[in-house]
Amino acid sequence: MKIRCNREHLADRLAQAARAASTRANLQSAAHVRLTAESSEVPVELAATDLEMTLRVPLDADVEQGGSVLLPAKIAPELIRALNGETVELSAEADGRVLVSSGSSSYTLYGLPVDEFPQLPEIDHEQVFETDSAVFGDVVGRIKRAASRDESRPVLTGALVRFESDRITMAATDSYRLAVAEAPLTKAPPEALEAIIPIKALEEVVRIAGADGALSVAIGEGLVTFGIGGIWLSVRRIEGQFPNFTALKPDGVEQSATIAKDELLEVVRRVGIVVRQNTPVRVELAPGQLSLQARTADVAEGAESIPVAATGTETIEIGFNHEFLRDGIESVPGDEVKLSLISSLRPALLESVDGTFWYVIMPIRI
Repeated sequence: MKIRCNREHLADRLAQAARAASTRANLQSAAHVRLTAESSEVPVELAATDLEMTLRVPLDADVEQGGSVLLPAKIAPELIRALNGETVELSAEADGRVLVSSGSSSYTLYGLPVDEFPQLPEIDHEQVFETDSAVFGDVVGRIKRAASRDESRPVLTGALVRFESDRITMAATDSYRLAVAEAPLTKAPPEALEAIIPIKALEEVVRIAGADGALSVAIGEGLVTFGIGGIWLSVRRIEGQFPNFTALKPDGVEQSATIAKDELLEVVRRVGIVVRQNTPVRVELAPGQLSLQARTADVAEGAESIPVAATGTETIEIGFNHEFLRDGIESVPGDEVKLSLISSLRPALLESVDGTFWYVIMPIRI
């Protein structure tokens, strides 16, 4: 195999593909990016996988001789970016070595035999439909912080993603909080589809897609695939039963108020400065006033109040994890946040005024 291409373009594309490469010591071959070149008429493909997520990235290059090689994912992008020539040439030896030359620089990368690279999942293009990448990214951004990072409960490390004929709905929870967001779609599948998708993969899709353009999606039996500008990301679906999130939305509200989002967020951030060692933020919602307090023994304490038009006559005092409360407020779209409380021991609800986002947060006993 022998190819020649722009050095910066190769470094960028290699770095992009390498994000899916494995970092586990027992998967040596998957710690590489596979470069496959057929001819100058067909884009060169860079592919990497950690056996859960796979990235296929096209590369514009002149192909002098076709073939495939494995490039070490950890150092190849960094090395090629550091070379001093405008173009770079890669040529493979029979023993797996790859000669890299650019300007006055010449290096050798020691890869593995190509046949040791994991088999990649097939993309079923017949199942592909297009949707709005900007809408998709916005919804992911609103729910991602509520997903669990605890790998012992795999279902909660993903988000339930549901496509319907006119809208998209996503939900994520770590069992201490729940975020649910929906948005209308101008492009959607002909029938309802849903899957539990790892948050890491959703974040990667959003990073690649940016703010504009069409997003291709295919939801298969065990695999979900996303296509953006010639790049294809495939990820294994998380198997299991996602919690019935609609049943978790609190009802029987005793006290609620609609508050200016920026004002509330500023207060929560300031009060949070004195929070240490997971001490709770104390919230009191009363007719005419919302008060927040925090105290860390021998460190600091503080309190602030905001005038509000509460709907109920009760005064409810409740404690929250500061980080979870801040995340929920930041995720609410629009200029206002609706806070609803039932009691000091029941979950609280943060909502957008238009009802397209809601966030349930469990209380901390105070």
